[in-house]
Amino acid sequence: MTTAKGDRHTIGWVGTGRMGSVLAARLLEHGCDLTVYNRTRAKAEPLVKLGARIVDRPADLADRDIVITSIGGSKDFADVMTGPQGLLTNGNRVPSLVIDASTVSMDASEEIRAKAATLGTELLAAPVSGNPKVARAGKLSLAVSGPKAAYDRALPYLQMLGKNVTYVGEGEAARLVKICHNLVLGVATQILAETTVLAERGGIRRADYLEFINGSVMGSTFSRYKTPAFVNLDFTPTFTGHLLRKDFELGLELGRQLDVPLPVAALVHQLVVNLIGNGLGDEDFAALLKLEARGANLELQPDQRAIADGLEAVEAPGGTS
Repeated sequence: MTTAKGDRHTIGWVGTGRMGSVLAARLLEHGCDLTVYNRTRAKAEPLVKLGARIVDRPADLADRDIVITSIGGSKDFADVMTGPQGLLTNGNRVPSLVIDASTVSMDASEEIRAKAATLGTELLAAPVSGNPKVARAGKLSLAVSGPKAAYDRALPYLQMLGKNVTYVGEGEAARLVKICHNLVLGVATQILAETTVLAERGGIRRADYLEFINGSVMGSTFSRYKTPAFVNLDFTPTFTGHLLRKDFELGLELGRQLDVPLPVAALVHQLVVNLIGNGLGDEDFAALLKLEARGANLELQPDQRAIADGLEAVEAPGGTS
């Protein structure tokens, strides 16, 4: 679903890292009027070829109708919103709507939401599920919370970013959904790593074991797109161990606040800490496979098979993906 060009809003974008650059490019491919800010300007410059303009401060986006943020975490979100030269510090004008696609704490989001409300800006929390390759294929999922009317206004743009958009309620509900999601992400990766090493120790090739899993009732989009990393041992980061640790700690803190025991998540959190302690924190979190193999004293070798990841691109209007 898209809006007619005459009905479209001007869009600002903050954060052009691995995920943000892909998502911003999708809006440009749909013909959006987009102006971007990134702390390191050079990382935003490739978007100029697609039609974006670049500004030097978050405050320079204050004249945009809608601003979308995709940044590293709670501190960065606070800095770009209310820090020096922040988006909400321009005394003359603020955007009517901010959509945050990052994974930040509920407390940080509530604080920014309250500040924004005093200035007449509504906030939607819209964290995404998937990595940049999933985003490029148009298969991201988004959980969204905040004012329902603001969600309805933003929906055409959210649908440009991903395949599935789910409104989960008011306030910070989407933050909770995303944190729960990332706990599942870590736990699923750990058990996949454990069973893959077990199968290989028993003489089964990783590619064969994972082909079976992917074709079974246990297979998923996630298991399929992690299979090339597990088979070929390519742990180029899409989501690092450090980022997974951050999200596990947010989840465990929520468990304490809400009196919900999270024993499996707590154990996997320790394994992620161990991953980082073993010097693997800057790699993709699928490197949990390497950590598991070390524990089993199993030397992994890349298979070098051509493995499909199941991420055939969903085409945007005009034939671009």
